[in-house]
Amino acid sequence: LLLAFQVRLVMKAYSFVRENVPRVLSSVKDKSGTVHIPRISQYLYFLFAPTLIYRDNYPRNPTIRWSYVATKFAQVLGSLFYAYYIFVRLCIPQFRNSSQETFNLRGLVLCIFNSILPGVLILFLVFFAFLHCWLNAFAEMLRFADRMFYK
Repeated sequence: LLLAFQVRLVMKAYSFVRENVPRVLSSVKDKSGTVHIPRISQYLYFLFAPTLIYRDNYPRNPTIRWSYVATKFAQVLGSLFYAYYIFVRLCIPQFRNSSQETFNLRGLVLCIFNSILPGVLILFLVFFAFLHCWLNAFAEMLRFADRMFYK
């Protein structure tokens, strides 16, 4: 989790530098007196906005729909509980039974194959909970109107 957060910050810093350095260099080359440097509030908004592409201004919604935010956070919680239920009911019994037996390759392969479907279900739940619900909830709280998370 910490590594994913650090990668996200590095990608955002790269985008910020890539968008602003050419602007500053062109104003230095033209020897114009004004250099457009983004404000701290623009950079902070970019750090929390669910996007990796820096822009000075993003499309914004006029209001925050708090019922939508509550619904998305409820869906995140529901997804986490459902993933926990799948893990406890379908994955843990497989490995608990294999830990009581002597090690053999056939038992390990059967245990892995029996865990593939629950693992895929958990992967889909994590995708739905984070990329759909979590990002949409934070986009709504920040009034971020561009919701193209899947592109």
